[in-house]
Amino acid sequence: MAQPLVKKDDDRDDEAEYSPFLGIEKGAVLQEARVFNDPQLDARRCSQVITKLLYLLNQGETFTKVEATEVFFAVTKLFQSRDIGLRRMVYLMIKELSPSADEVIIVTSSLMKDMNSKTDMYRANAIRVLCRITDGTLLTQIERYLKQAIVDKNPVVASAALVSGIHLLQTNPEIVKRWSNEVQEAVQSRAALVQFHALGLLHQIRQNDRLAVSKLVTSLTRGTVRSPLAQCLLIRYTTQVIRESGINTQTGDRPFYDFLESCLRHKAEMVIFEAARAITELNGVTSRELTPAITVLQLFLSSSKPVLRFAAVRTLNKVAMTHPMAVTNCNIDMESLISDQNRSIATLAITTLLKTGNESSVDRLMKQITNFMSDIADEFKIVVVEAIRSLCLKFPLKYRSLMNFLSNILREEGGFEYKKAIVDSIVILIRDIPDAKESGLLHLCEFIEDCEFTYLSTQILHFLGIEGPKTADPSKYIRYIYNRVHLENATVRAAAVSTLAKFGAMVDSLKPRIFVLLRRCVYDSDDEVRDRATLYLNTLGGDGAVVETDKDVKEFLFGSLDIPLGNLETSLKHYEPSEERFDINSVPKEVKSQPLAEKKASGKKPSGLGAPPSGPVSTVDAYEKLLSSISEFSDFGKLFKSSAPVELTEAETEYAVNAVKHIFDRHVVFQYNCTNTIPEQLLENVTVIVDASEAEEFSEALTKPLRSLPYDSPGQTFVAFEKPDGVPAVGKFSNMLRFIVKEVDTSTGEAEDDGVEDEYQLEDLDVVAADYMMKVGVSNFRNAWESIGEDFERVDEYGLGPRESLTEAVSAVISLLGMQPCEGTEVVPNNSRSHTCLLSGLFIGNVKVLVRLQFGIDGPKEVAMKLIVRSEDESVSDMIHEIVASG
Repeated sequence: MAQPLVKKDDDRDDEAEYSPFLGIEKGAVLQEARVFNDPQLDARRCSQVITKLLYLLNQGETFTKVEATEVFFAVTKLFQSRDIGLRRMVYLMIKELSPSADEVIIVTSSLMKDMNSKTDMYRANAIRVLCRITDGTLLTQIERYLKQAIVDKNPVVASAALVSGIHLLQTNPEIVKRWSNEVQEAVQSRAALVQFHALGLLHQIRQNDRLAVSKLVTSLTRGTVRSPLAQCLLIRYTTQVIRESGINTQTGDRPFYDFLESCLRHKAEMVIFEAARAITELNGVTSRELTPAITVLQLFLSSSKPVLRFAAVRTLNKVAMTHPMAVTNCNIDMESLISDQNRSIATLAITTLLKTGNESSVDRLMKQITNFMSDIADEFKIVVVEAIRSLCLKFPLKYRSLMNFLSNILREEGGFEYKKAIVDSIVILIRDIPDAKESGLLHLCEFIEDCEFTYLSTQILHFLGIEGPKTADPSKYIRYIYNRVHLENATVRAAAVSTLAKFGAMVDSLKPRIFVLLRRCVYDSDDEVRDRATLYLNTLGGDGAVVETDKDVKEFLFGSLDIPLGNLETSLKHYEPSEERFDINSVPKEVKSQPLAEKKASGKKPSGLGAPPSGPVSTVDAYEKLLSSISEFSDFGKLFKSSAPVELTEAETEYAVNAVKHIFDRHVVFQYNCTNTIPEQLLENVTVIVDASEAEEFSEALTKPLRSLPYDSPGQTFVAFEKPDGVPAVGKFSNMLRFIVKEVDTSTGEAEDDGVEDEYQLEDLDVVAADYMMKVGVSNFRNAWESIGEDFERVDEYGLGPRESLTEAVSAVISLLGMQPCEGTEVVPNNSRSHTCLLSGLFIGNVKVLVRLQFGIDGPKEVAMKLIVRSEDESVSDMIHEIVASG
């Protein structure tokens, strides 16, 4: 049983928590329910039993069909009681039981009688229950009463009818939409709750009609909405209209902004906050538009109500991500919130100050945070750590105080996610601030001496192996690493052996000492540790002498695996042991995403090779096997890449056709996967006539027709084009399906001898620059970037014009280049004004290409981009820039 919730300073530990429902059982309560059948009803006793039944239902207790029916019929007998309190409990019970259609009839007459009662409480509850349990047929009978209830003078009855309408809109929208006039009248009600519910229902009725919503907002913003709740709803609907309409290009004004600003002077605090929040969340909001909203939020920071302080500081925290300078005026007020009793408010205040503070305030903030960290939960600590990381990258000269702070909290107690956030922050600071490397690595070494998380220990050891040998005195880290071999579990010991080997490979002077340590590891109790030690002893060579390590060994230890692990795993599963060794170069390097064709609506689609690919490796192998079996393509060389299928017909048409583009060095082969969906027809001599007038660099080489295409039996026809060697030629191809159609007797399955020549227009097919780029990921982009070198680096800047968001710009460039995003950089954080995206790929000719994209958004959604390309071929680097410039 759960322990009672008692405050830490509560000295009443001996008093047990009492619950009126403690230990109740379904069987006993069902026995008690027999009181519903007594001739003389005890209203209070019946109410207590219904309360217990409702408690059981809400706790997830299930009643059998028989039990639910018995309880339902017993509850219906309580309608004879005139006790108002009991009647309300009866209504609740009927709603919760949700009786079946044949049982509903039993209570319908009683509920309809109550709906026309003189007691308003009966009327309101009867409406709610009837609308919950009735179907569409009965609803039409009571529709007249519901319309009258919407405009009833009693606000409780009117609200009940409106709320019921909101629920019914999900199941019977056509009926509810006929109530528009009555709902429109209810919007003008003087009762606050009625106006709120009426506005909500009216908007839901019109939500699919943008013009109607705009007219609704326009009329209400000019009028007077009395209810604060309705006013908040109106602000939200107004924000939606603003978002869809954008800024007036002639005047530069934003429609309805004046209304939002006027709401900042409302007497209700909830309306003021809703308006301020709406203004801060406007797309492309300017500093001038933000100023009045920031001013009222600053006033809320000093409010005596915790909820207002929390709401204000949370909103300012979000604004600080995109407009930190606009929030700086609130810094003094937020500093006073660091000592707020509510830890959520204090955490948000600190993280906001870290985003908006200047370099001179860093040390003062660090002192305040140090006292504060021990009082908050891990999830709040993670938020603070991430804010400190951002601050350190913003002010690199302050890395010492910030790094010391991170190392101090790293030694304190905390969970895995909290420790991981600190370690990640230190790693990022080491990578981005060169001066922080030495102290940061020592802090990490001290942490793994007493680290209880295997994952973090292995990650830190891996990082030490990369960065440690590059420091001025690598030998000082050896002791920390070798300690792990003696004191940790097998996984950490194996990681420590790999790290030692990396030091031996990179620092020739340390090689003799590393060899001594690795020889000791050969006698480890774990086979993985022994195998790694043996491998590295043989790989490093030189028998421990101070000699330079071979370049191939360094590539083996430090090089990135440019093969997707999923592809490698599948290739190893399909490998059959033989005298021929497994060739890692035979593993496909392309990262295949799920084709769009798989997600299309159901219809007659090609199966087999004509179907959308189901897996990355099997599809590549299958295409290569298919093309190599066709003699006409035998001299085209090795297949570089096959695209995902491109649909050339609509779903549910007579003929389903999609195309796959196969890229070779000097050729492009179009594979048209065709399916005949008409049982009464047989297609013969099927070809695709391709017009390449808009693809000047291509010349048609050959066509391979499909002899016969029976009903629902996929087939392929091919058209091959020549192109300049190694050049990413692009163009648009018009396609016409041509065939001889023969009528088929469906009873016998035989086709007529004579056929008629026919044609069927297909969609155009484009060959784009991305078709010449294979998506190949790298496990460590930084290492791959450094290893490829600056010899063929090309840098330029481009204006991408107005875009809705950075996400749209990033997606457009990735799609244009057809490269593989690395390290999750394709995801742009919300409200971000700048972003860096890392891409890798293999260009035709097997040329490795790496790209850094640096985006920035400014002014009226204008996006600028800096493109940095490194590749193994100078012409390829230039070509990537040409693709972006022309795209």
